[in-house]
Formats: sequence, C-alpha cells, structure tokens
Amino acid sequence: MKQFHALLAFSLVIIFGCNTDSDDSVASVNITMAFSHYWEGTPVTNSDFNMLIFTNDKGNVLSIERLRYLISDIEFTKTNGETILLEGYNLVDVTNQTNLSFTPDQKILTGTYSNVSFVFGFVNEKNTDGAYNDLNTASWNVPSMLGGGYHYMQLDGKFLNSNNESQGYNYHAIRAADNPGPNPTFPQDTFFRVNLGAITIGADEEISVAMHIEEWFKTPYSWDLNVYNQMLMPNSEAQILMYQNGQNVFSQERIN
Repeated sequence: MKQFHALLAFSLVIIFGCNTDSDDSVASVNITMAFSHYWEGTPVTNSDFNMLIFTNDKGNVLSIERLRYLISDIEFTKTNGETILLEGYNLVDVTNQTNLSFTPDQKILTGTYSNVSFVFGFVNEKNTDGAYNDLNTASWNVPSMLGGGYHYMQLDGKFLNSNNESQGYNYHAIRAADNPGPNPTFPQDTFFRVNLGAITIGADEEISVAMHIEEWFKTPYSWDLNVYNQMLMPNSEAQILMYQNGQNVFSQERIN
C-alpha cells in the first residue's frame, strides 16, 4: 500500500509539473503597434509641418499641413498558415501627435509567427457609412455620393506649382468610386494589407512601423502635383495610383 501511495504521489508531481511547464511556455500577451514617420530617412513630426521643405520624386517642393490615416484588422499568421485576426482600428493623427501607438483589446499567444500585417483603411465590409461614432466626430466620413464610409488617409499641404506659386494639395485616399451620385460604382478595391514580416513574441511586444511619406509620391507613379493636386476623391484614376504607390509606404522599423 505504501508503495502504491508513493507511486501515485510521484505520478501527480509529474502530471502537474508538466502542466505548469506548459502554462509557463505559452501565454496571452498584449501587442502594440507604434507608428513613426520619415521623409527619405529623416524623421518627420508635426514640428516639420507648414514649411516648404520636402521635395518629391517629380521635383515638386511641398509642405505637409495635415497627416492622418486609418489602420485596422491586425493579423498574425502562424507558421502552419492559420491566421489570427485582432479586430479594431486606429486613426493615427500626426498633426496632433495622437494615436501614434495602438494596442488592440485582444491578446495574442506567445510564439513564432510567419507574418504580422494590418489593413490600410477599412475592408469594404467594415467601411460602413456612419458606423463609428469617434470617426464621425473626427469628420472622417466620405460623402454618400462617393459611396459613403470613411477616408483611409488625409495628407494635405502646399506646393510650388509650375509658376512657382504656392498652391494647396489634398492627397486624400478613399475607396475608388466612379459615377458620383446616388449609385456610384467601384472599379477596384483601394484598401490594402501591409505585410511586415515574421515575428517571435515572448512577452508584451511593441512592433514599430515606419511610414515613408515620400513613397506616396514615388513608386511606381512619380507624382506630379501640377497634375494631381485637388479634387482627387472623385477621381478613381488618382485613387488607384495612390493604392499602387501605397504598396511601398510602410515597413517594419524594428521589434523590441
């Protein structure tokens, strides 16, 4: 009998010991995305705004007066291809230096992931007119004649035009729409998913994301502000060019 009790006690130690090890090795942790901004490798903050100090790929000299953009649906891809979607969105406002970091409500399990990504803007199913009170308050809405929903980005400022005169530009990214009016049509999706690459998470993690602002004007379309400067929201051709240039805008800066 003593032998039986000793064996039972030893078995329980082994079982609970293994369970404890398992709990220690896999945990739910918070992730935070922190956003920074650059022009040709030089950091940009709101202290650099309202000055004609930037030159784009086409040679246009320009300023930035407002920059804010929306990211949503952070997704982690496991090494077996399974994906984990963290619902939520964040309106990054560089002008007011607000929401420069975002921590979703959901946690993520520790481990190695083959990719982490987010959506620039909203996917169509979530781009619902008037659905988000905080975005309504921020005047982030798109007119119903262009399909409603919300902006993806507002980048505004001035540039020196071909007459060397200061002129305003409004580089606003939205869902591309044709036939403005009661029944607009949509030639193609212009939100896009930004892939940042692999990551190993062992504890609460900050993922640093860099926006390279010059790329909005650079690749593959060398943006001439004399051609495309204002009234770009109802211009589906301009929206598709923004979508194409946006593929090169974001990168993973570093992971702590």
